[in-house]
Order: sequence, then structure tokens, then C-alpha cells
Amino acid sequence: MKIIVTGSLGNISKPLTKELVEKGHDVTVISSNAERQTEIESLGAKAAIGTMEDIDFLSESFAGADIIYAMEALNAGVFFNHEIDFIQANIQIAKNYKEAIERSGVKNIIHLSSIGAHTNEGNGILKFHYEAEKVLNELPENVSIKFMRPVGFYYNMFAFIPTIKSQNVIIQNYGGDDQEPWVSPFDIASVIAEEIEKPFNGREIRYVASEEISPNEIAKILGEAIGNPDLQWITISDEDLLNNLIKAGMNPDTAKGFVEMNMARRSNVLYEDYYKNRPEMGNIKVKDFAKNFATAYYKN
Repeated sequence: MKIIVTGSLGNISKPLTKELVEKGHDVTVISSNAERQTEIESLGAKAAIGTMEDIDFLSESFAGADIIYAMEALNAGVFFNHEIDFIQANIQIAKNYKEAIERSGVKNIIHLSSIGAHTNEGNGILKFHYEAEKVLNELPENVSIKFMRPVGFYYNMFAFIPTIKSQNVIIQNYGGDDQEPWVSPFDIASVIAEEIEKPFNGREIRYVASEEISPNEIAKILGEAIGNPDLQWITISDEDLLNNLIKAGMNPDTAKGFVEMNMARRSNVLYEDYYKNRPEMGNIKVKDFAKNFATAYYKN
């Protein structure tokens, strides 16, 4: 099949591209970075260089495809850009995808959404996923869409490294012994590859998770991996976390969204629909990820 992969060679798109090529699919990877072209081609895929803001480019790239894997991808630096509304920027990308899909005539879409996309209230920065799904659901009924809703990514834990190094603790506005789901991008890629080869039928939702584990267990595993078995996860107030993020230079509205997202972790808002539709766990666990965490910890 001819498959379009958005997201360049990111944490999900790269392993997804590798798996799809190995299975014999004709894969084109969309990237805004021309320097990625050689690496994309080295994987056996084609490169289409352009941006998610360019609807003409997207329409031309999508034309003739059997399936499109679509994700909203803004680099992490956007969090610190005080001129960009992160939520609205992502919603606009979804609108661009919608128009390009309509122009191209592609009928099968896999969209990377997120846990929290079941509601537009109380989920903080994840609200844009609800809005993006809403936009894509406006496509004609003959366009089938599979919405993938992964939980929190393991690699988000790399953000713990600075405070571990400076204060010897993990600091968040949530914590404790209650288990919550996390996921490896490799497990997400595997699930997407699996869904690509299954029939498309209307609108479907699938949650993706690798392990359910508590913050205190995570601190223990990461601490042992970096040679700090006494590493603690401590909880601070929402206000203190917000002030810390703003002090670090994050866009205040984006920072507020992050704090609200974590508040939703403490309540049942974030996970209520996930637990109603609990998936099978993936293969990669926090103990596996901890090896990469330790490498990054000692590299920085």
C-alpha cells in the first residue's frame, strides 16, 4: 500500500516508517527539514519536504495514497514561544489536514490523538486533541478514521533530569502510589502499523499504553538506573509548578495548560474514558526505558 507518514523522523514516525518499509509498503515521509531527506531515503522511504501549514503541499503529497498517518507536530521550542498559541496552532494543523484530505480524496486516515481527547474541559493543554478530533470528524462519512489515543510518553520523563541533577528529586504537582498509564513510542508505532493492515470502517478509537505504574515506582526505577536508589518523587502545589514553568521561560498560557493537565491526572478526568476502554499493555516497560534515561542523564 502507498502510505503517507507525517511527523518527519520523530519518536513515533521513525520506527513506524521502518516497520512499514520492512513489510513492503510504499512509504512517503513528510518533513519540514530538507536535511532529513537522506536519512528518510536510507530507511527505504521517499521524502516529501514541506510544512503542515502549506495546504497545497499537503494535498499534492496525499494524492494517490491508500492511507495517511496524520499527527500534529510542533517542536518543543514552541512551548517557550510567547507569540504562539499552542492549542490554536495545533487545531489549525488539523484543519489543514482536513482540507488536504478532502482535496486529495484519500479515504483512510490514522490520526495520532491522545488520552484526554474525550473531553474539552479540565484536560489542560490536551484540549487541542479533542478539538483536532472534532475537526477531522467533520470529514465526509466515506472517510474512515482511526483515532489513536496514547497515554503519557516515557520520553516526557527526560524533563525530570534537570531537577534530579540540581535538587536530587523529581518535582511535579502529582505523585504518590496510585498507578497511571505510560507508553513507549515504539509500542505506539507497532499499534499504528497493526491498524494500518486491518480493515478501516467508519470512525474508531484505540487507546495505547505500555505499563500502568505509580510515580513512586518510577522514581525508584529511574533512581536505580542512574545509581541513585534513594531518588524521591515529591509533590508541590499547582501554583508552585506554574511559577516554576513560567520562571523557566515557558509561555504562561502553555504553562497553565501543563499544570491543568497534571491536575487532571490527580482526578479521574484524564483517565475516565481510558479505563472504560482499557487496552492490552505493550511490550516496553519503564525498566526498559530507564536504560535510555540513564544514558541521557549522564550525557547531559
